[in-house]
Amino acid sequence: MAMLALALLAAIAAAQPPSTDDDRIPLTLPEIRWLLAALVLTRPHSATHVLRWSDWRRRHQATARRCHYQRRSEP
Repeated sequence: MAMLALALLAAIAAAQPPSTDDDRIPLTLPEIRWLLAALVLTRPHSATHVLRWSDWRRRHQATARRCHYQRRSEP
C-alpha cells in the first residue's frame, strides 16, 4: 500500500509541466504529500490558505536554492 502511494505521488510529480520561471521550485513528493494531507485529511484551514502557503514555501525554497548556489560558486 505504501509503495502504491509513493508511485501515485511520483506520477503526480512527473506529470507537472516544466517550469520556466525560477520564482518557485516545482512540486516535490513531500510537498504533494503535504498538500494532499492538508486538503483531504484535515480541514483546519481553507483550501485557498493551504495553496497560498504552499506557493510561499516553494518561493522561499527557490530563493534559498539560488542563494546557496551563488554562495558555493564564489571563490
